[in-house]
Amino acid sequence: NAEDIEIITDEIPGYEIASKGTLTVALDIVISEELKQEGYAREFVNKVQTIRKESGFELTDKVCVYVSENETIHKSFMKFKDYICAELLAEKFEFVADLQEGTQIEVNDATLKVNVIKK
Repeated sequence: NAEDIEIITDEIPGYEIASKGTLTVALDIVISEELKQEGYAREFVNKVQTIRKESGFELTDKVCVYVSENETIHKSFMKFKDYICAELLAEKFEFVADLQEGTQIEVNDATLKVNVIKK
């Protein structure tokens, strides 16, 4: 019978648990390396979209994007390069060793300089 069952929720390392009434949900909060890299790419796209907007670019304007070298995010950006270029309408996406011009941004814990040029 239902009276014979007792359900107890305990903390589980790596999970966040929430209960409301008869519903209990456990969410895996461990961030994999793959998810972390995707997060870098998505955060970068968000920051560059802001640069595009502040620069007065139209939604359909094609751009070239130059990024200062950074070991922390290089692998991630190369892995998600197609996604980044598609979202930003970037015809060119390059890392530059010593980028002089551009806007300084923070992508999670990495500081970068980005230069977005309208084609």
